[in-house]
Amino acid sequence: MNRLASIIMVAFAMALAAGQARAQEDVTTYTLEAPFVDVAGDLSDAIINRGYVIDYHGFVGEMLQRTAGDVGASKPLYKDAELFQFCSAVISRSAMEEDIRNIAYCPYVLFAYETEEKPGTVTVGFRRLPDGGGRDQVNALLDEIAREAAGQ
Repeated sequence: MNRLASIIMVAFAMALAAGQARAQEDVTTYTLEAPFVDVAGDLSDAIINRGYVIDYHGFVGEMLQRTAGDVGASKPLYKDAELFQFCSAVISRSAMEEDIRNIAYCPYVLFAYETEEKPGTVTVGFRRLPDGGGRDQVNALLDEIAREAAGQ
């Protein structure tokens, strides 16, 4: 029984490590030195100027600061962190015609943050969808918007 428990523990640890590595690979980021408020504004503009409507603008950094005491947190994470959620009727329809399950990826989210550890450095990015199945054009759009906001 101890051997079986050991095998299960090792398998679980390997799966957890693989999941963490995959999670890091699934996030595309770009960094720049600029005031956070400017970068967040540029990210919003990059979405809106393409004709998309931001459905939700989340203030993640403020929420984490506000709730830190409630959850027993003592380490500050972000000076500021925001996310922008939107969808594209054209690209979403195309992706969903390719694979009806692509509904799981809509709406799309881009984020910007400045950490407490590196003030003045802003990161812009998105969670990359799995390649193929109509999702490549979504990734291309998200990458284009993130690069524009990051000045790349």
